[in-house]
Amino acid sequence: MMEPPSGGGTLVGGEALQGRYDIVAPISSGAMGAVYRGVDRESGEEVAIKRLLDTRHAARFEIEARLLASLNHPRVVKVLDHLHENDETFIVMNLVRGTDLGEVLKRRGEPGLPIPEATEYARHACEALGYVHSQQIVHRDVKPQNMIVCGDGVILVDFGVAREVGEGEDAGTVAVGTPRFMAPEVFAGGLVSPASDIFSLAATLWTMLAGTPPRYGDVARFPQLVPDASPELHHAIAGGLEMLPEMRIASAYAFAEALGVPLTVDRGESLVQSRGGMPARRRVIEAIVRTAAGIFDAAAVSVALTDPVSRELVYEAAWGAGAAEVVGMRLPEGRGIAGSVVQSGKGVAVPECRNDPRFAAQVAAKTGYVPYTMMVTPLVREGETIGVLSVLDRRDGGPYRQEDLGRAALFGDLAVTALDLDTFPLSTAGGRTLLG
Repeated sequence: MMEPPSGGGTLVGGEALQGRYDIVAPISSGAMGAVYRGVDRESGEEVAIKRLLDTRHAARFEIEARLLASLNHPRVVKVLDHLHENDETFIVMNLVRGTDLGEVLKRRGEPGLPIPEATEYARHACEALGYVHSQQIVHRDVKPQNMIVCGDGVILVDFGVAREVGEGEDAGTVAVGTPRFMAPEVFAGGLVSPASDIFSLAATLWTMLAGTPPRYGDVARFPQLVPDASPELHHAIAGGLEMLPEMRIASAYAFAEALGVPLTVDRGESLVQSRGGMPARRRVIEAIVRTAAGIFDAAAVSVALTDPVSRELVYEAAWGAGAAEVVGMRLPEGRGIAGSVVQSGKGVAVPECRNDPRFAAQVAAKTGYVPYTMMVTPLVREGETIGVLSVLDRRDGGPYRQEDLGRAALFGDLAVTALDLDTFPLSTAGGRTLLG
């Protein structure tokens, strides 16, 4: 294993983290982080422990780690815990027993793997990415080494949580991934999106078939490298490797379809929770919080509506970390930042929640989610504030600021319009009950 470039040196076997996780041996190390095999003393199970090497970004690491811990899909590694010790940050995951596809290729590639086998591995990765992307999350580092072959097929591991940050003028720009598998727009410091993962997956499939990764813009070489490939397979890989993200195959489901291995029903659990009610009502309010999470790059989003009788805020739907604990919670009139927004009718952006006197820290602690930063916008109908949309923790670790409130207000207007569809009851101002 390589010596980590920063962060206090290599951990050694016998060390324990917070008296619970025993370090057993190193697994791998690189510029983004170091991974160790460990044992959870409470359960007795073996775990994988990823160590954040750049300690400047512990808040961003924690925000992403607790969001990833909410994911639940058989093709996605399960994040179990995250912790801080001695000014360092760690993420604890299930230890997936198997062999990564990079190693499989080294052992059995001639120079690549048989087309049916490689395509099946790609289908498994599409199942994982289809679920991950539906939850408003991007993996950021899809490559053979992050696809583990085990008894049940491929499991996607090692999300790009620990990320390098540029210096100088572009400080704060995220650059994550592996050259030759990284989408061109990411390599250039542009937007990371689900389309970025599709490029990486297409490059991974190319590698599994040809034995070496593709070069940018060199799709025409594929038929010479893999002469047995069908025109349909070549077309799918070419569509996944389009240089412009808007021209690329749009989703993991579409990529699997292009490969001729369409996906079945998703088996993962959604990060969205809601109080139920009529199916149409539930779909719309869940779509509101899920879409807001993507638009505002948030780790958690909730919608709370005012009970017309008690005047309490009732949390109707939530997405992300802590969603299950938030839904159904009642906040007394005027309590917390959300309550103050209902009373004033004005949105607020709070760069540091824990330093804001309006922040209801005890309420947040009960949900298991204490945010770093948040933005709350009123939901207004005909001049009456009927509830709030709360957006918590930017996934890049940065704060929400006043300049974000304009977009939030527009989204809030759209949310109210959706809630005013005929399938929804109107507010008491319109003669009907809000939560009915």
